[in-house]
Amino acid sequence: MKRLLTIGALACLAAGLTGCATPHPAAPASASNAEYNYLIGPGDSVNIVVWRNPELSMQVPVRPDGRITTPLVEDLPAAGRDASTLAREIEKALAKYIRDPVVTVIVTSFVGPYSEQVRVVGEAARPMTLPFKQKMTLLDLMIAVGGITDFADGNRATLLRTSEGSKQYSVRLRDLIKRGDVSANVELKPGDVLIIPQSWF
Repeated sequence: MKRLLTIGALACLAAGLTGCATPHPAAPASASNAEYNYLIGPGDSVNIVVWRNPELSMQVPVRPDGRITTPLVEDLPAAGRDASTLAREIEKALAKYIRDPVVTVIVTSFVGPYSEQVRVVGEAARPMTLPFKQKMTLLDLMIAVGGITDFADGNRATLLRTSEGSKQYSVRLRDLIKRGDVSANVELKPGDVLIIPQSWF
């Protein structure tokens, strides 16, 4: 019996530590939040429209420090706010100069705050950082990065979920990409980090 257990342990090791024990629970298939609001981040562009004041309306970039500058309003924090919140803060700042300002903010390019971007590291064809999108899935992420390398151990990949205190989940990338197993596809959350290890063999 002891010999059989030893052989079984060696078989698990030869299989790259997969299929014998799952180090993390499987990622839940659904993760989207219906009330999710996009938050502005450095690198975004915002179109500011001030009703009846075209000279104050313009498109401005969000600087690397997360702030914007517009006529009459200097160094206003924008990163981490949604468009409606930023519009109300601009109205408050403009109220010192014009009566009852009405402001609309439209985000025209999307990067998002660093804390909400989705990252892929390890044995991806093109490791990168991507803006999070509502209903974004693991398959969407894999298409964006060009899949996994020949040296990847896709079924030992893990999803680190920063929104849940850096909890880790197991995901089956090889089954999803190579075998077309859609049951391995899962939804992502803002700030997720996909870690793809190298195969032992």
